[in-house]
Amino acid sequence: MAFALEVCGQKQSKIDRIVSTVLRIVGLEDKANHYPNEVSGGEQQRAAIARSLVHQPKILLADEPTGNLDSINANEIIDLLLRINNFGTTVILVTHNREIVNHLKKRVSRLIPAALSATRKREIFIVIL
Repeated sequence: MAFALEVCGQKQSKIDRIVSTVLRIVGLEDKANHYPNEVSGGEQQRAAIARSLVHQPKILLADEPTGNLDSINANEIIDLLLRINNFGTTVILVTHNREIVNHLKKRVSRLIPAALSATRKREIFIVIL
């Protein structure tokens, strides 16, 4: 996360403040000095989300953020995305997981790619939070 701010020329004091805040938001403040291979898959996903937040985006595109996670970590990621949305960031969530869509109870766009529809129907859901 710090690197993304360093390459944009931010001062170290501001980098430290932003990184600390974002780590707290995603629940990784105790993992600040860990490498990716030292944390779980859910924590890696939260770190990826944290990297996307350091520049305070107006829109966050989350493409299959729960794809390789167990249901507990998947629910934590969805809760995190909802909190980010509550902070004022629009979250566009793309998923194949109908359970997540049903849990969110938000307006959904459903796509069935033509190339897949003849052999197997793998729906793509787009949810805007």
